[in-house]
Amino acid sequence: VRILANGNYLLGVHIADVAYYVKERSALDEEAFERGTSVYFPGRAVPMLPERLSNGICSLNPRVDRLTFSVDMEIDKRGRFVDRKVYKSVIRTKERMTYTDVAVILSGGDREGSLRERYRYLLPDFERMHALYEVLRARRDARGSIDFDLPEADVLLGESGEIESIQAMERNIAHRLIEEFMLAANEMVATELVFANQPGIFRVHQQPDPRRLEDLREILAEFKLKLRGDVEEIRPAELQRILKAVAGTPEERFLTNIILRSMKRAFYSEEDVGHFALGLEHYCHFTSPIRRYPDLVVHRRLAELIASGPLHGEKLDSVARAHPLYAMQSSDRERRAEEAEREVLEWKKVIFMRDKVGQKFAGIITGVMPFGVFVELDEIFVQGMVPIATVGGDYWQFREKEHRLRGESTNRELRLGDHVLVEVKSIDEDRHQIEFRMLEVAGAPIATRQQR
Repeated sequence: VRILANGNYLLGVHIADVAYYVKERSALDEEAFERGTSVYFPGRAVPMLPERLSNGICSLNPRVDRLTFSVDMEIDKRGRFVDRKVYKSVIRTKERMTYTDVAVILSGGDREGSLRERYRYLLPDFERMHALYEVLRARRDARGSIDFDLPEADVLLGESGEIESIQAMERNIAHRLIEEFMLAANEMVATELVFANQPGIFRVHQQPDPRRLEDLREILAEFKLKLRGDVEEIRPAELQRILKAVAGTPEERFLTNIILRSMKRAFYSEEDVGHFALGLEHYCHFTSPIRRYPDLVVHRRLAELIASGPLHGEKLDSVARAHPLYAMQSSDRERRAEEAEREVLEWKKVIFMRDKVGQKFAGIITGVMPFGVFVELDEIFVQGMVPIATVGGDYWQFREKEHRLRGESTNRELRLGDHVLVEVKSIDEDRHQIEFRMLEVAGAPIATRQQR
């Protein structure tokens, strides 16, 4: 990041030029197309491209020349993009730093000063980067972009592969800063392709289904939160307002998940129809060609645009014809990868819990069904079920519209978002299922029905 003579910022984002090494229709390209994405499991990854590329010539290692695609963006002090330039380049990075070290420097947590001393010559760069981050973040907030700042489970493995702990994955200021710069680059690259009337693979996120928003409105009302406006014309700013309202509350993670589930799934498309959650008219994925095939396609279209100018006529039609297949395949492979990652993670969680039968944990009710309630534990992101047949003290009636179970004689309720205390009752490793026993609801003890 540099400051220009007119006071504007100049942000440069440099991404490895993977397309230079992975030629279209080559064996490498065909395998990358088939995989579509890298897949990440606890303790290992299945890369889209060979490690000789991803960890070798396409890795931006310090103090060596690397081929890159660069996006220079001039940004004024209100976060508006004034100018852009996309070009091929060769860069030589100065350092390889961790997110943790950069976050410590930016947040002033380096009490001994060793990090600041080690990277003294980079401190002005960090300060400019942080200042620009604040400007871009304010611009995103102003347009109502939704930020699902949802903690994810991080499974920590021991040397022999055993699970040591499950904790919240850290997302610090350094992660946020880089994310903001990547979003800016993705937006500007999509804009470049659209304005040049060139084909591309775009990242699309559509307006939510009004019926899902009506369900969301009912759930939010239970927490005295009001979803304002017409669900047919909801704007991302309204959902972001709700997220800010619940930030820092005990229900934040639960309600953020509920809002996320009310949204449609983002996907890849050859058509540029905008990104609802980000509040952007043009958006694509450009910044990860090593691990995502759509980014690789976008790099190729940019390379053609830079080398030969805009495509026209039959050449344009010929290139564009392949893009619906690229988009469909990439969306499918992304979905399959996420399902595989989720399934392995759930399996790891069940294995982690198998020696914890009889232990007690605090959690929150995340689902209510006629046959029981689902509970997510607060600290370790593990979900299990309390069968209603095991909850004593009453006969429980399921009230679907109210998202609760109500005791027929006591009127006691088990509701979405209730804070509970449970005991781990049993583990089914084959089905990846955990059964809990309910001990307390909202701080009050609850009876357990004796099983015959």
